[in-house]
Amino acid sequence: MDTDNVSLLGVVGCGLMGSGIAEVAARRGLDVLVAETTREAAEAGRRRLTASLDHALRRGKLTEAQRHEALDRLAFTDDLGDLADRQVVIEAVVENRDIKTDIIKTLDKTLSDPHAILATNTSSIPIVDLAIATERPEQVLGMHFFNPVPVQPLVELIPALTTSQETLKRTRDFATGQLGKQVIQAPDRSGFVVNALLVPYLLAAVRMVETSAAASEDIDRGMELGCAHPMGPLRLLDLIGLDTAQSVAESMYEEFKEPLYAPPALLRRMVAAGRLGRKSGQGFYSYDA
Repeated sequence: MDTDNVSLLGVVGCGLMGSGIAEVAARRGLDVLVAETTREAAEAGRRRLTASLDHALRRGKLTEAQRHEALDRLAFTDDLGDLADRQVVIEAVVENRDIKTDIIKTLDKTLSDPHAILATNTSSIPIVDLAIATERPEQVLGMHFFNPVPVQPLVELIPALTTSQETLKRTRDFATGQLGKQVIQAPDRSGFVVNALLVPYLLAAVRMVETSAAASEDIDRGMELGCAHPMGPLRLLDLIGLDTAQSVAESMYEEFKEPLYAPPALLRRMVAAGRLGRKSGQGFYSYDA
């Protein structure tokens, strides 16, 4: 397959990350089929994507014609079998090893193109664990986008030990040439490059709140004004989702057993209480519905 001619993209999952990936691809001219678990979830994904395109229209980021064209390129399904004709499929579901493995196995049996690329948007799960669950491990790799996907330019490409150089090159060309992203290559180790640096910083901020060393607002203002960060660590955690941050931290701690990766008790309690950040309306800060 020549990635310059990729036209059929599949995206599994239409949450924050999946919908962002689908939006970017549709706006860049690809035919995008989004798969969700149920019809209701697929319709919710359609509404999320439409709302995002409407927001871009209001901000002058695209024209009315471009909005309509992007919507025309988007289709939704609750059946993974409908992805059979896709040339590239990006899995972007919840950060759960078993769920991702089951989806990758199903896609491996579903895709009719023997050269199709299977990419996972995992934040922390070893790529090789997913690759060896398929009959095409040389065509499986990590493709880690950042939230919000339409705004953040970076994609981490993570080849497993089993990933071929051809797959890596094809995916790099696809990400840069067709999706308009910038890429870095990361090792297949939990956290990759960005989260390996970011997660200990975020967890340190949680520990400061937990021990009453500083207030949330002061921690965030300190990093925004003192270090020129566009967003403080606790507001960033609320944006990422505290449950997602906990899952990533747990995966990193499981691999490295370093105390700096262990989720603080406060983070665990907030997740247990359903205080997940922006998506639940309450995290370290409160948000309007």
